Amino acid sequence: MPTIYIDGQAIEVKQGENVLEACLNAGMDLPYFCWHPSMGSIGSCRQCALVQYQNEEDTQGRIIMGCMTPVSEGARFSLKAENATEFREAVVESLMLNHPHDCPVCAEGGECHLQDMTVMVGHRDRRYTGKKNTHRNQYLGPLIHHEMNRCIACYRCERYYKDYAGGKDLGAQASHDHVYFGRHEEGILESEFSGNLVEVCPTGVFTDKPFLKQYSRKWDLQSAPSICHGCAVGCNIAPGERYGKVKRVHNRYHDEVNGYFICDRGRFGSGYLNSKLRLDYSGIKKSDGSFLAVHQKQALETAASWISGKKVAGIGSPRASLEANYLLREMVGKNNFSAGSSDLEATLVGSILSILQTTTAVNPSIKKMETADAVLILGEDVTNTAPRVALALRQAVRNKAFELAEQMGLPLWQDAAVRNLAQDNLSPLIIVSAMDTRLDDISSNSISLAPHEIATFGRAVAGALNGEKTDDPDVISTAEILKNAKNPLIISGSSMGSQDVINSAVEVAEAISKPETMLSFCVSECNSMGSALLAQDGGVSLADIIKRAPKLDALIVLENDLYRRGKRSEIDQLLDSGIKIISLDVYENRTLDGSHLVLPAASYAESQGTLVSSEGRAQRFYPVHSPSHERLQSWEWLLELAKLTGNKKLSKLENLDDVVSTCAKDNLALKKIVDVAPKNSYRSSGSKVPRQTHRFSGRTAIHSDVSVHEPQQPKDHDSPLSYSMEGLNRDQPASLTPFVWSPGWNSNQSLQKFQSEVDGPLKGGSSGVRLIASSSKGSKVFSESEEFELKAHQWHLVPAHQIFGSDELSAHTEEMAELAGRGFIAIGQKVAEKLGVKQGDGLLVQHGDVRCSLEVKVLSRVAKNCVGYSVGYEETQELTPGCLVSLQVDKDWRRTSPEVIASDKTALGHIASDGGGAYG
Repeated sequence: MPTIYIDGQAIEVKQGENVLEACLNAGMDLPYFCWHPSMGSIGSCRQCALVQYQNEEDTQGRIIMGCMTPVSEGARFSLKAENATEFREAVVESLMLNHPHDCPVCAEGGECHLQDMTVMVGHRDRRYTGKKNTHRNQYLGPLIHHEMNRCIACYRCERYYKDYAGGKDLGAQASHDHVYFGRHEEGILESEFSGNLVEVCPTGVFTDKPFLKQYSRKWDLQSAPSICHGCAVGCNIAPGERYGKVKRVHNRYHDEVNGYFICDRGRFGSGYLNSKLRLDYSGIKKSDGSFLAVHQKQALETAASWISGKKVAGIGSPRASLEANYLLREMVGKNNFSAGSSDLEATLVGSILSILQTTTAVNPSIKKMETADAVLILGEDVTNTAPRVALALRQAVRNKAFELAEQMGLPLWQDAAVRNLAQDNLSPLIIVSAMDTRLDDISSNSISLAPHEIATFGRAVAGALNGEKTDDPDVISTAEILKNAKNPLIISGSSMGSQDVINSAVEVAEAISKPETMLSFCVSECNSMGSALLAQDGGVSLADIIKRAPKLDALIVLENDLYRRGKRSEIDQLLDSGIKIISLDVYENRTLDGSHLVLPAASYAESQGTLVSSEGRAQRFYPVHSPSHERLQSWEWLLELAKLTGNKKLSKLENLDDVVSTCAKDNLALKKIVDVAPKNSYRSSGSKVPRQTHRFSGRTAIHSDVSVHEPQQPKDHDSPLSYSMEGLNRDQPASLTPFVWSPGWNSNQSLQKFQSEVDGPLKGGSSGVRLIASSSKGSKVFSESEEFELKAHQWHLVPAHQIFGSDELSAHTEEMAELAGRGFIAIGQKVAEKLGVKQGDGLLVQHGDVRCSLEVKVLSRVAKNCVGYSVGYEETQELTPGCLVSLQVDKDWRRTSPEVIASDKTALGHIASDGGGAYG
């Protein structure tokens, strides 16, 4: 390791890094703007200036930029030299010439990197008395607010949006004093990762628009470490709460999973948590179908009377915590418990789990995926089913550029030089799907095939890798690419609803026969893999529960809208079977409307639990605030019910730590969950870790409408976190870090003070535990693709998942509903011409007795004889993936704006927000 000298201090540094990184790793405060650890250096802001000396005798030196200067043995630098400090102050002063002095009303105030750097360089007085350049702001959609006058032209936004995230509709316009960062015209930003501009921008140009509607200062937000519930990737997030409302969600760094960035569903999809349709009180259904609000005690006693000593079954949920699912299974017994996924989804995820437990391929983290030098995707539109994985793949295709840079001796952090060298050279990415995907723009080959043809293609590639002859040029080229790759990656998943597609991906991975081969699967929900791990130890199918319903006395449904799991007729039959239905859930839905007793479950922001991601990483999420009104965490409801019904085993459990320990003992595959996070007894320097910043203010004012006296802060008896500002947010394990802040670093750039090295793991380690370890025996799959006989005017129906709209809960967020739009039917241009329709028209889709009217979406690439439909939308829930449908022009179609999903009403509406003013 080279040794450099900064102001006389000897520092050992990593070979190949730049001086800015070396200073930050050494704990020194060197200001910067344009540099970002995930995007490298371009040297545009000139803020990280130092003086470099030729040798010990040199007293004058020369100004250099830290981010553009590689370290070398014996190099000497100074941060404190007068000409360096004056230069850095002059840079800030020049940036402030046109920057408005609106910090008190700026949404970035108090967490602004420009503020921090201005203080750091010592700039205070304004000397320029001329007029400032001003700009008009743009409408960029419902998620991002634009305030161009605050721009300092660091180019971070353009580099992130275009170069890193692959967006094409935002960039730099004009030049020098008139440079403008925005779209060529107003409109909604197209990228699914646009929300990261909020954290990438060092000033207040791009801010969180939903947050502005209910704004609070950063230091007044109460935060907690949490896990995104929007998909199965398991991104780490930090929700911020004030006045009992979740105000915003920020990225929480995890070097192996999401790094610095999350998708827009994860960032903006939690608005439903503040909805009036949240359940606040328990309700018992009356004879007229309405619900009577009752207290917790009466609700629990009623539920206990219905299930004590009776024949009871339980339906879990892939969006509920591992602990809640486990408790429900133990209450009703393994033979009376269904994990809650549809039968098809349960089968597919179960097979994926078995494959990952036996395959010779590596089950990669997202960070590992970025090292892939060849990628084959079979069947998945990854941007819509596992968004953060898609962002990683956009980095993986740059490995060809990095290879060329290494050959030329260019440091990989020299971003502009590396991109200029590589031009359009990308590592191969082959996408085999039924229709357009959001990664088509970087693919080396996009192949359109029906699901059964995708499976056939995969098996053909595997055959070619094993030496079988084929005449298909796509198969030959794909096999050759994978064979020559050093780190090949195969991606598939459950979104197509096809076991054959999954099996074909396994065959390809096993045929490559390289220890570096990676195999990854996308699954549907935040705890789908956790539910599958539980199901391996016992359980029955949802169809079995429905079939046995008439013989049951009661059914407990855990955080699950069953209408999203099965046919409407079957679920109607279940709810009308005469048995008592007890439902626990966060938000109103049709299953709750058909239940006899409703128990309000706390959301992820009010509860603690464990989720298992698609890679098998178990991670803990913690409550940001205590449950409002009479909500309880789902596992608390079930634990109380177990005690009232005399369950000897569960009655001994007092808190979440007890539940976790018992679950680990009962399930061999889950034995490591005790190591996911510290127990409740953990203390940092003798105190719990505070959720509130040391500047948290107004605790009396929060409740001033009730009392002018400050109430006692709530107690958290189940975690090492406190609802307080007292304590240390420092040196604890990474899984307990609620926010980042360091003296002099009030923005999210303070993260580098929590990292062991720049862009490396946190000092507290990587949170979570990998539960899935492969035996490496090899996965053996045997299947043949099912052939479809199409009649005239029939099409094969293929699911099209949407990042906005397909997820159950985030779709109830106003901004997500606006972006989701109507349920649609996706067709190719030839089919559109044949039917005489265009984008935005209506089509009647019919399959058997199911008939629905959907908006037309015309795609540039759709497999022959296939049409796609928007999964998870209200209009399409009766459609079944893989079925054959007929299409007919809907002459009565009206092009009207879709109503916001969150405005839907059910019979539960009158007990959601105010308890109805009546208690039984």
